[in-house]
Amino acid sequence: MRADRLVSLVLLLRQRGRLTADTLARELEVSTRTVLRDIEALSAAGVPVYAERGRHGGFALLPGFRTELTGLNHDEALALLTAGSARGEQAFGLGSALASATRKVVDALPESHQAAVSDAAARILVAPETDLLSRRTPTEEVPGSTMAEIRRAVLTGRKLRLHYAAVDRAPQWRTVDPIGLVTVRDRGYLLATRSGADRTYRLSRILAAEELPEPAQRPDRVDLDRVWRERCARFLSGDHIAVLMRLNPERREDLLNTAVAVRAAGPEPSPGPEPDGRLRLEATFQDLRHAEWALWQLGTDAEALTPESLRTSLRRRAAEMATRYGPASGA
Repeated sequence: MRADRLVSLVLLLRQRGRLTADTLARELEVSTRTVLRDIEALSAAGVPVYAERGRHGGFALLPGFRTELTGLNHDEALALLTAGSARGEQAFGLGSALASATRKVVDALPESHQAAVSDAAARILVAPETDLLSRRTPTEEVPGSTMAEIRRAVLTGRKLRLHYAAVDRAPQWRTVDPIGLVTVRDRGYLLATRSGADRTYRLSRILAAEELPEPAQRPDRVDLDRVWRERCARFLSGDHIAVLMRLNPERREDLLNTAVAVRAAGPEPSPGPEPDGRLRLEATFQDLRHAEWALWQLGTDAEALTPESLRTSLRRRAAEMATRYGPASGA
C-alpha cells in the first residue's frame, strides 16, 4: 500500500539521513520514478523533505523533524511474530514487511536508545545461511504473487487452487484446504488436506496459486507444531530405512543432498563429533537399495554401523569391486 510506503520513506530519511533516489528505490523495492512521486506527495502534505543537488546530493528531512508514526499493518505484525523462528524474515514472502515494521519499532524508541539497539542487533546473528559443518544452502525462491495468494488463503481460511509440480510428475492443478505454513532449513511447506486426506506441499514446487472464495474445511484452531511432528513421524515410518552411521564432517552436505532425513545421534546430552572427528548420525533412506547407493557415493568417508543388512550388501559390493580391479592374471 502507498501509505505504508510513504511512512517507510519518512522513517528511512529520519534514521539514515540524506539518501539518493536510487538508494530509496532499492530499500522500498520500487522504481526511482515512484520514489520521486512519493517525495512530491510528502512535500504537498507538509512533510519538510528537500533535495540537495550535486555529487553527494539526495533527499533529506529538515533537522529536528518528528512525526508520530504509529500502528503496524497486518503483514508487519505477522512478520514480527514469524521472525521469532530461524530466518523468519525470509520466510513466506514477509521480508519487506518485516523491514518496514522494524523501522517503525526503531523510530518509536528514544533517540538515546536507537544507536545502542542498532549496535546490539549488529552483534547478534540468528541461524546464518552457513554453519560450521556444511556449505551454504541456497534459499528456495517462491514468486511474491504466488506466496501472497498462499499466505492469504491460509490466514483467511479459504480453499486454495495450486498448480503443483510433484517429483517426476507433470504439473497438475489441485484444490486443497490449507492448514498452515512451515519452514525448515530454509525450505517452506504448505500443510493442507485434500478430500480429507493429509497433504504436504513443498512451496518451491508450487508454480501458481489462486485463493478461492469457498471456505476451507478445517478446524477453527490448530496446533501446527503437533501437526508437523505427526506428519514427519508418519513420513519417516513408512517403507523407509534408518541407518546409524559415522561420517566425515566435510561430507555432511553430500549426505543431506541424498538422504530423506538426517539427525544427530550419540551419547547424551550433546552428540557432537567422536574422538576421531567423525559425526555419529542417523540417516533415513527410501529403502535398502537407496541407502547402499548413497553410502557407496561417500566411499571411506562414511561407515554404516546399522543395519547389518546394509553392511553386508556394502561389503559384498566392495569385494566384487576389489576382485574386478585386482591384478590381471599373468601380470
